Amino acid sequence: MHYDLEADILYIVLREGPVEDTFEASDDVFIEVDGQSNVIGIEIWNASKNVSEHLSRVVASRVKRQPAAVTPAGRPEAVDTVGGDG
Repeated sequence: MHYDLEADILYIVLREGPVEDTFEASDDVFIEVDGQSNVIGIEIWNASKNVSEHLSRVVASRVKRQPAAVTPAGRPEAVDTVGGDG
């Protein structure tokens, strides 16, 4: 995965190789394919807006669905909704 800060483009590399063609999947999302029509990359333009807004909505919806943990003292405790050790 590569992010071009100046151009604000996130590029996700799925497979190395020459790009034969590019298709617009939706506004600001482009799919790159090789000569055998295998998807080799995905470009997300205006990534700071498109990716961060989407991730914010996903995280917010998960937090809303997650029941709050309560400490033995009866105070709310932070809940790990993403998964992981830290």
